[in-house]
This record gives sequence, C-alpha cells and structure tokens, in this order.
Amino acid sequence: MSASILVVEDEEPIRMLLRYNLESEGHRVRETAQGEEVAFMVGEERPDLVILDWMLPGISGIEVCRSLRAKPESRDIPIIMLTARSEEAERVRGLATGADDYLVKPFSVPELLARIKTILRRVNPEAIADQLSAGDLMLDRRTLRVNRGVRELSLSPTEFRLLEQLMRNPGRVYTRTQLLDTVWGRDAYVDERTVDVHIGRLRKSLSRGKEPDPIRTVRATGYAFDERFGK
Repeated sequence: MSASILVVEDEEPIRMLLRYNLESEGHRVRETAQGEEVAFMVGEERPDLVILDWMLPGISGIEVCRSLRAKPESRDIPIIMLTARSEEAERVRGLATGADDYLVKPFSVPELLARIKTILRRVNPEAIADQLSAGDLMLDRRTLRVNRGVRELSLSPTEFRLLEQLMRNPGRVYTRTQLLDTVWGRDAYVDERTVDVHIGRLRKSLSRGKEPDPIRTVRATGYAFDERFGK
C-alpha cells in the first residue's frame, strides 16, 4: 500500500526530483508551489505526509505548518520541513512549530526517503508493509519471494519489481511509459513493447490452469492490478 504525499516546494527542479523518487517508491504524489493552496489540497484529500519548504512565496512554510497544526483535521499529519537554513536556532524553531523532521538543502534523497519510511512506519505501518497480499497471492519485499497459495513463483528481478509496482496500488492504471519509468528507470533504453513482453511472462508465472489472472489490461492505456482479485 502506498502513501499519499503532498510536496509543497516552489523550486521546480526540486519538485520534479521529489516526485520522481517518491513515485519510484510507490507513493502517490501531489504538489504545489504555493503555501496558500495547502489548506485546500489537504481538505480535498488528506495526505499521509507533507514535505514542506520553509521559504515559500507568500505564506511561509512555518506559517503553513502552524496552520496545519492548529486544525483538528490536520494536526496529526506528519510534516518534514526542507530549508536552506542550517542554524541550530532555525532548526529548533521549525521543530517547535510542529514539524516532525527537518532537512537542510542540499539534502540527500536516500536520507529523505529513509526518514519518510521511518515516520510512516510510526504513524501508518500499512503504507510500508514488507509484505503485499491479495487473495492467495503474497509478495515479500524482504525475501524477494512471491507465493500463490503453496506454490512459490519463479520471477525474474524485473518481473518482481513489475508485480510489486502493480500490487502497491490495486486498481490504479499504469501506462506503459509510467511502468518503464518506475520499473526500468528513466535512463533505460527500452521501448514500450518491453512492458507487454514482461507482463505476458509475469501472467504465465502467476496463473496456471483456471487460476484467475490478477492483472487487468486497460485497452490503449496500460495495466492495473485487479482490485477485485481475491474478493
């Protein structure tokens, strides 16, 4: 199960960097460059976590953080603050305002992802579960094993990542381009036909005989893990 993360950052390159890496981890990302839009976006869909830049045009990140903490419906949403301010007094101020964590720019993406994982494990354990399951299908991220009932499936590393990506968001339709980006990486020199080939191989491994196929093909678009599978 993925987490819903709201990125509030006015520097476009950083927003793009965050979106790519967060989506690669299976999270759903919404973004804005304006602090004034945060209240509306939180009301529209409550995020599991907010990544908040301190220095925003108009309403500052500190003011946004204070506003979120003042409202019952948003006071417990985890907030990680990003800032160019490295002074201890400023870090203390950010944490005192209600931020759960604090990273100084330029920050390490792996470190940010690790901190996000730690916070989500504390407040929303389901978002980073080591195991994904649906019906009789079980995927274990720790052991890199997939079982269907008592049968252990033999998947290639790419097939494993492909299944993991689909199972993280049951019902979500991924285009072939999105799957190429998240499973193979944006720097991979492969075409969209590669996705179809690997989906075909994955299906053969997943389903034998009359076993239902958990992968749904969406014509002219892409693929999804069937949210009705096993129900």
